Amino acid sequence: MIAKTFKTPYYAVIFSSVREEGDKGYSEMADAMIELAHTQAGFLGVESARNELGITVSYWESLDAIQKWQEHPAHTIAQKRGKEEWYKKYAVRICRVDSDYFFEK
Repeated sequence: MIAKTFKTPYYAVIFSSVREEGDKGYSEMADAMIELAHTQAGFLGVESARNELGITVSYWESLDAIQKWQEHPAHTIAQKRGKEEWYKKYAVRICRVDSDYFFEK
C-alpha cells in the first residue's frame, strides 16, 4: 500500500536490506516494529517490499522524531537482532521530502 503523507516538507528513512536465510523470528519482529512505529510521535506512514532486496521507507515529521524512533528501546533490540541474526547487509538513508504527488485511477 502506498502511504499517504502529510504536508511537505517531511522526512523519509529508506532502509534497504539483504536478509540471511530463514525467518528466525524476523516476520514477527517486523510486524511488531511497524505497529509500534504507528504509535510514535511524528510518524506519518510506511511502505515496504521484499524480494532478494528488501526496501522499507518510513515517513516522519522531523529529524527529531526519527532520532527518537532510532533510540526507542524496543527498536534498539530489533536493530541488534538484525545485525546478529537477520541481515547480511543493509543501508539506511535519511532524506528530506520537499515535494510529492500521487496518481490513482
